[in-house]
Amino acid sequence: MDTPQLIKVTIDGQEVHVPVGTTIMEAARQIGPDVAPPAMCYYKPLKGSGGKCRACLVKVSQGSEKDPRPMPKLVASCITGAQDGMVVENFTSPEVVEARKGVVEFLLLNHPLDCPVCDQAGECHLQDFAFENGVGTTRYEEERRTFEPENLGDNIQLHMNRCVLCYRCVYTADQITDKRVHGVMYRGDHAEISTYINNVIENDFSGNVIDVCPVGALTDKTYRFKSRVWFSKPVDAHRDCDKCCGKVNLWYKGDEVIRVTARKNQWGEVEDFICNSCRFDSKKTADWVIEGPTKVKRASVISANKYPKNEIKKPAFALDYAAHNFKKINDDRPYYKNLKEVKGSEDYKALMEQNAEFFPKETSKK
Repeated sequence: MDTPQLIKVTIDGQEVHVPVGTTIMEAARQIGPDVAPPAMCYYKPLKGSGGKCRACLVKVSQGSEKDPRPMPKLVASCITGAQDGMVVENFTSPEVVEARKGVVEFLLLNHPLDCPVCDQAGECHLQDFAFENGVGTTRYEEERRTFEPENLGDNIQLHMNRCVLCYRCVYTADQITDKRVHGVMYRGDHAEISTYINNVIENDFSGNVIDVCPVGALTDKTYRFKSRVWFSKPVDAHRDCDKCCGKVNLWYKGDEVIRVTARKNQWGEVEDFICNSCRFDSKKTADWVIEGPTKVKRASVISANKYPKNEIKKPAFALDYAAHNFKKINDDRPYYKNLKEVKGSEDYKALMEQNAEFFPKETSKK
């Protein structure tokens, strides 16, 4: 077997050797998450995905070894092939950082502030993308597009208000099911995900459209409003299944299995899709062989209250943002647990002195 030809690509100053035909996105992922561009529509297991959201724009400052000229504009890293000697700027380029702010703003034009009630909150790619690359204000003043929730069968509900038209669910239905009954209806700013004449999605693998959705547009009706994700405990489990691999994550609330999902890699992508029997019909611990706790990123909100403080790795972007935008505080100060201790602290006394005019002086009883 011939050894594949490797090419050298430099991304944010870090070199990596990848086979010919590798995209910039995949080359960056081989280096690590600190270099890899964000992705809202690209999904490696789904052929043809990518190139829709423009979240992964990068700057190519050197096209290749043979032709060192830079590319004239930012390119989508998920669909742009890497060249030998290519030099790419991602987080190190102010132009890219500014462009991503614009992408976030566009994605949020019609997206409602449903995070407090959305089941996807805490594991939403749009939340992460907006937090890392967005701004705290919006210039949008027009009326948002609104849709009524739509039932796509007994187990799936569509909230088109939250959809960012990534097309992942369409590709999933096309590639892992026998018959797709939903897709993109209409064109331009009228485009929406829907079914033809109120059809329902009924096949053994329909539940996978929930896992691939990067936002809360497609939700599991058997899990809706049962728990916030950070209050649940995920474990790896498997079972013998004649339809799929049977490898899943079980999400516990106490002793109850409240949700079953396919396992995802570090990029949030499902590599082994699961059937509806595993997802919706097997929600008893006795149905599964428990392997152990799911490995969760320490920076993820899912790890809240599950790991000691010294084991949680704080994300670099958050530390950098705090260093430039917030006043430094002394973390060595004592922690007061009750109101009596707070009132006895020097900080409280200083605060009361600064705001004495707003508080009437206490008079002693005679």
